[in-house]
Amino acid sequence: MGILDSLGNSPELKGMLGQLGAAVIPVVLGQVMGNGGQGGLSAIVAKLEQAGLGDQVKSWIGTGQNLPITAEQLQEVLGSDTVKQLAAKFNIPVDQLSKVLAQQLPAVVDGASPNGKLPHTA
Repeated sequence: MGILDSLGNSPELKGMLGQLGAAVIPVVLGQVMGNGGQGGLSAIVAKLEQAGLGDQVKSWIGTGQNLPITAEQLQEVLGSDTVKQLAAKFNIPVDQLSKVLAQQLPAVVDGASPNGKLPHTA
């Protein structure tokens, strides 16, 4: 089971999504981090660092506690057009999508970097 697959089992995620279905968010995160035009996990991390969120990113990659990111910060980094397109593609309200992505992205990056480093293929 992959990192994104495990998100579907998150009680917090299921509670936030309600009728939207927990299975959609791993797909959305896959779009954001993979083939969705954002350039993968390494590119997302680089964008976050360039936007002044390096402390948060370091906490996710490191072995300590993950610092939070807000939905607004994430939307600014990804671009509101990208978030709107993803929300429309998966029929999820933009505000809910941004909120859930902001909640789950730290866990995804943390899970992808168990040794305190991103894999070269990320």
